[in-house]
Amino acid sequence: MNNGKQRLLGMTLAELKEAVLALGMPAFTAKQVAQWLYVKKVKSIDEMTNLSKQNRERLSEEFEVGAMAPIDCQRSKDGTVKYLFPVENNHFVETVYIPDGERATLCVSCQVGCKMNCLFCQTGKQGWQGNLTAADILNQVYALPEAESLTNIVFMGQGEPMDNLDNVLRATEVLTADWGYAWSPKRITVSSVGVPNKLKRFLDESQCHVAISMHSPIHEQRLRLMPAERAQSIEQTVELLKQYDFTHQRRCSFEYICFSGLNDQPLHAREIVKLLDGLECRVNLIRFHQIPDVDLPPSDEQRMEAMRDYLTHHGVFTTIRASRGQDIFAACGLLSTERLNIKD
Repeated sequence: MNNGKQRLLGMTLAELKEAVLALGMPAFTAKQVAQWLYVKKVKSIDEMTNLSKQNRERLSEEFEVGAMAPIDCQRSKDGTVKYLFPVENNHFVETVYIPDGERATLCVSCQVGCKMNCLFCQTGKQGWQGNLTAADILNQVYALPEAESLTNIVFMGQGEPMDNLDNVLRATEVLTADWGYAWSPKRITVSSVGVPNKLKRFLDESQCHVAISMHSPIHEQRLRLMPAERAQSIEQTVELLKQYDFTHQRRCSFEYICFSGLNDQPLHAREIVKLLDGLECRVNLIRFHQIPDVDLPPSDEQRMEAMRDYLTHHGVFTTIRASRGQDIFAACGLLSTERLNIKD
């Protein structure tokens, strides 16, 4: 957005109230604006017809709704759709819509690229080019053609949510507040590799589900796969999670990409059981989708099923996640806008 106006999209009720009061409007106008934004999902301030013409004009001088339609989409043979959204500072991010019967999940991005540089992730190879604002995060929902069919949102697209925590929390507040989308936080899952202090703050300030990228229960091996292990080990992350209650509706899960001969052996299964003992959680085993210049072979189906069965037998509820959108590079770990984000 280059017209100098601020975006209403992404603003909380408190921020909207501050904005309308600064323009000399009554405080209750903020709730009206929030309803037009998050319930009726208007595209322009002119559509906010229960505001006086004078107030609409006054608001339009400083603000705009700020919704931006996707500029491209790719459709997979399995029904998955990958959208390309423009974001501030002339960058782009990818967002994945995954329909599955009565369920429809949106995988949103929170950063342009990622600092975590996990060995197996295409987004990490892109490097980090900036945080998304709350407006940019919410726009992926707001401007999605299939928005009305959504049942779930996962923060598992480009970026590490804990590395952009303020904007992620602001976006989830809008999604769950009664003045916003009024979604149950149980419809939203936020992923993380485990970031010191930030993960604890998220667990304290949000009731959304949490998904931790594990990929190995063994410190030295996880460190080779995921540099973030140095800052906060998987053992420290699990110890932190054990301080919270996941025995009711809030869910804790672990993402585990399986690499043949590397992290899919009986040793790893035993170590996972030991690591997660006492924590109410589930494990999602994920097929590895190979990326250029990374020599990691994917596990075969038999090995993944054996691992699933061992974990489940030993009290760790485990599933093998169905792979979606691989033919359009929309599957786990494949999102990248590196080429588009290179400046001329």
